[in-house]
Amino acid sequence: MFAIQSILFILICLLLGFTLYYSVRSRRESDPAKRGLYTARMNICMGFMLVMIAITQIFFFSESSFRRIFGTVLVLIGVFNVFVGIRNHGHWDRQLR
Repeated sequence: MFAIQSILFILICLLLGFTLYYSVRSRRESDPAKRGLYTARMNICMGFMLVMIAITQIFFFSESSFRRIFGTVLVLIGVFNVFVGIRNHGHWDRQLR
């Protein structure tokens, strides 16, 4: 149980780092196509990070209806971010070719 929590914590930290990296890259980029590509990557990383946070909230803490609702909302937002990020990444990747 502790190993799984540690792995999820490390994944959350890595995904947070990638989210911040792509956020900074997208804000500093002057080319609109590259900015869109970095923003899409940021959305994908943020979505996976939110799903990982939701997993920890739902499965590894005390049984609470608030935690379950909070985790469910995070899963929905995370999956939406991943979906939109993948869709936008395809769009901006085609623009750069």
